[in-house]
Amino acid sequence: MPDTVIPIKSTTQKFTEIEAIEHDMVMYLDGSCSLVIETSAVNFGLLSEKEQEALIYSYAGLLNSLSFPIQILIRSQHKDIRAYLETLEDKEKKQKNPKIAANIQSYRLFVAETVKEKEVLDKKFYLIIPFSFLELGKSAQVFFGGGTRGLPYEKSYIFDRASMVLTPKCDHLLRLLGRLGLKARQLKNSQLIQLFFSIYNPSNDTITAEGHREIEKKEGATP
Repeated sequence: MPDTVIPIKSTTQKFTEIEAIEHDMVMYLDGSCSLVIETSAVNFGLLSEKEQEALIYSYAGLLNSLSFPIQILIRSQHKDIRAYLETLEDKEKKQKNPKIAANIQSYRLFVAETVKEKEVLDKKFYLIIPFSFLELGKSAQVFFGGGTRGLPYEKSYIFDRASMVLTPKCDHLLRLLGRLGLKARQLKNSQLIQLFFSIYNPSNDTITAEGHREIEKKEGATP
């Protein structure tokens, strides 16, 4: 008789070590949490020498003002401009003015040729503020470990404690980024889910509309 096939019981959550994404934070299997800030960037090479020096000085001031650790994540992805080229082609066909249509066509061909010759990357910048499970306070599981792996406290308590610690840090960092002239925002639940989905599904980094509706239901948002 053939050997019995044992079904795989592991889940993606165990692989990523994510326990939950709620309250605009990520909770991990050990009870630690983090929130994520997405920020814009500055083309440093286009700045004048004085502007570059001012920006370096401001960035140094940001780092020196931090009394807590942060993580910096830079994601580089191949830029897919097929939808953009299709939009240009559609506008070219609908354009009644021949000169404007010719200009659109010339620009469309230029963009397509540029992408073929050079690798176009889309870069996104994130700042992660962590919350350690050691900040939860006394717990036999925190200090000595337990027989089974799991959260040291209830989820609601962990999220409350993490929010109390992380929220002022996030506000402080957002203010500092604003002084640098950067646009920054804290990622919400659905945006965090989309981020992790795109990281672990690089060939298909877009959640379907049905998936977004499911996320909104879980968040209590109106469809």
